[in-house]
This record gives sequence, structure tokens and C-alpha cells, in this order.
Amino acid sequence: MTRALVVIDGEHYAPVVRDAIAGLPYEVVGAWLAGGTEKLRGGDDYGVPLLSDFDAGLKQAEVVVDLSDEPVLSPPDRFALASRALAAGLRYEGADFQFEPPRYAPFPLPSLAVIGTGKRVGKTAVTGHVARLLAREREVVVVAMGRGGPAEPAVAEAKPTLDDLLELSRAGEHAASDYLETAALTGVVTIGCRRAGGGLAGAVTTSNVLEGAALAAEREPDIVLFDGSGAAIPPIDVDARILVAGAQDVSAYLNAYRVLVSDLVVLIGGGDAEQVRAVKDISVVRADLRLRPMEPLAGRTVAVFTTGPVPTEQLGATVVSVSRNLADRARLRRDLARADAEVFLVEIKAAAIDMVAETARARGIEVVFAENEVVPLPGESSLDEAIWTLVPTGARA
Repeated sequence: MTRALVVIDGEHYAPVVRDAIAGLPYEVVGAWLAGGTEKLRGGDDYGVPLLSDFDAGLKQAEVVVDLSDEPVLSPPDRFALASRALAAGLRYEGADFQFEPPRYAPFPLPSLAVIGTGKRVGKTAVTGHVARLLAREREVVVVAMGRGGPAEPAVAEAKPTLDDLLELSRAGEHAASDYLETAALTGVVTIGCRRAGGGLAGAVTTSNVLEGAALAAEREPDIVLFDGSGAAIPPIDVDARILVAGAQDVSAYLNAYRVLVSDLVVLIGGGDAEQVRAVKDISVVRADLRLRPMEPLAGRTVAVFTTGPVPTEQLGATVVSVSRNLADRARLRRDLARADAEVFLVEIKAAAIDMVAETARARGIEVVFAENEVVPLPGESSLDEAIWTLVPTGARA
């Protein structure tokens, strides 16, 4: 029979819990008391051993059954326990819920992954940073999955130009997909994949990432970098993961699971490093994103189209308008109607190509791409050094 660890609390009368445990279709290896004393008399018998250490109990079990309830365990507390179970590879189930641990396919080459706690937290910027850093000394291939990725894995061998992206857009493709952004901004060979659906722990309903991973392996690079999509995790068993989180994201829902399966956390916009380390003893670097043009703009008038803040004083140009509506087409259309500049500075996101670049081309306005540069906050440890420590020893130098 499947071995189970049971989570119980002292707000339940012990005989009730004992009978519930006896009725489970599992071999119960032990029960872990989460807290609560209201209905405990001392020496309570649950019919199974009482375990003092939840994580030690996980090593004996194949599934965790939650027989607790509020007020001993609040929903956030139960998500935290579920995260620990999932990170140990165990299913976590209760009266009306069941969480399955994401499954990761083996991969034959040295590999890293960059994952996020959600959309617009800076994950793609960190992927670009890692790709450029590693490409200085290694042959790197990036495999990126996205909600707008191609039906068959597509290889971007060289930096796509604006004309390349416009051609893709006019053919009905998503020309601002993450893999195209990474290829355009880093020059690293990038394989684009798609995914649909995303579970609370980061599993995907369907994807062609395994096919993309096979293409990457065929090229035999020194290291393969897998780029997640939103909060979804590439279904590949990599050597190490880098988690990118916003200031308020680290403890919500099953994000503790993401911390537990990662080896470095990059907190964009600040955030509480100790909150992360309360989940796992892990390296944390706090950083900001700084918009950086890929070409000089000195002395020119510029309209900026981005998803984040604009450090106008650092662009070296006269900024005449700013739109943060790349993901809101109705508002973006109004912003474009008002934009009057020599250059459109554009992040490769959302409607950047099919609306902003197309409008610029129609008006004869130059388009310059922008990246989000990852800048550690003052006093933080070196992000680059932290990344290099994750490079598998098997990666060729």
C-alpha cells in the first residue's frame, strides 16, 4: 500500500482522528501534530506513531494527507506544508484538494533554469543577464517557453532584426515571444517553445519544451539555459534553478515550493531576503531593473514604450512621452496616436512589434530596442559570482 504521513491538529478530538486515520486507504507511517491543544487530554492515542519532525516524516512517505483544519492551520500555513511535501516529490491531499508534484524530465547536458513567481517580475531580464554572462566563457543555448511560442520548436540562430520580427508578426506569429526577445537582446542561440496552462506549483498542462530540449542537446553546447514562463517551470530536471521574485511574491500560495527547488533567488524591486531564507537557507540578491537602449540615443527626441519605470535621466535623450501600456492595446493605441518623436524606444513585450513597430514603420520613425538591465542594489553581493557558482562542474570551460 501507499505509505502516508498524516497532518493532524489538537482542535480535533483524538478518537475522531484515530477513526479517520484507520479509514484511509493508505499504510499510515505516522502522524504529525501541527498544533492546537483544545481537545487534547494527554497521552492521546491515534493508532499510529506521533512524529515530531514533519520533514523527517516526508522521507518515510509517498503521500501527505491533511486531516487538519483552521484555526490551527490557516490556508497560507497549509500551502507552506504542501510546498515542502511537493519539493520532496510527494502528493499533498486533503478533504477537497490535491496537489501533485511537478515532474521533470532528465536532461543529458549541464543545465540551469530561470523561473519566476509570476508575470512581469523580471524573469526574462534575468535570463538575458545569465545568457550574456555565461556566453563570455561558454557556448550557451537558451530554451525559452512562452504562452505565445511556436507550434514547433523554432531556433533563432542569430539576433533577429526589426524586419525579421515584423515579417513574423505579419505572418500571424507572436513576434514579441520571450525567445525572440532573448535572441534579439543577447545574440545567444535561442530555441522557442510554447506552453498552455499553469498549475499552482508551476507544472504546465501542455508544452513542446521536451522537443525543444532535444534540439538543444543535439547542438552539444557547454550549457543549456531554460527560461520559464510566468510562474510556470520548464519541465526539465536541471542542475540548478534561479528564482526571480517581486517584492511581495515569495510567500504566496505555493511560491515556497519554488524557493525550495531553487538554488538562488533574485528579488527584483527589493524584497525581504530573510523571508526567503525562512523557507530555505539560500543565496539571495536584491536588484532593480534599469531600462537600457541597445543603441545610443544622445541628442534625440524619444517616445518610450515599456512595462516598467523609465529612468529618463539615464537615457541620454529627450524623452517626450512614456507609455507603459504594451499589454493594454486600447490604451496603447491612444498613446501611439499622441506619440511624436524621432525614435520609438521599445521593450520587446506584448504588442511591441505588431502595434508599436508597425506604427513607427508606417510613419518613418526609427525603432530602437531596449533591455531591462539587472542592477544589484547597493551593498548586495555579486550577482555574477552567485550565478557562476551554479554552473555545473561538468560544463566545459
